[in-house]
Amino acid sequence: MLSIRPMRSEDISAAHIIRLRVRENHLSDPSVVTEQDYHDFMARDTMSWVCELDGALTGFVMVDVEKRNLWALFVAPEHERKGVGKALHETMLTWYWQRAATLRLSTAPGTRAELFYRKAGYSSIGLTKSGEVIFELHRPT
Repeated sequence: MLSIRPMRSEDISAAHIIRLRVRENHLSDPSVVTEQDYHDFMARDTMSWVCELDGALTGFVMVDVEKRNLWALFVAPEHERKGVGKALHETMLTWYWQRAATLRLSTAPGTRAELFYRKAGYSSIGLTKSGEVIFELHRPT
């Protein structure tokens, strides 16, 4: 059974390994996001969760309240299409909507992530300079 809990600093290595193993939105340069970046992120006005199955990390989500930005939502390739991403996303939104009314993120176009966010109700509001789709979601009224 899937279990979601707040991320702890000791989860960062396993989360980073998942981030490096994803099939889409793969970092072409792994030094762009380091384990220290996770620690720095978690030291600010943010919240992060992990999803576990039988004690192993299957995915994680990290949201930045100050910047109103979904910084990361990744699922281990062997756990894709099992509801991990959706469960993490719903957990994050339940918490986030108590603190802010708008959430943004960006992701590569033509990916499963783009489809995931469109199905979740995000609206495309433009492109980043690097060509990623910028999405925005508003708290339900």
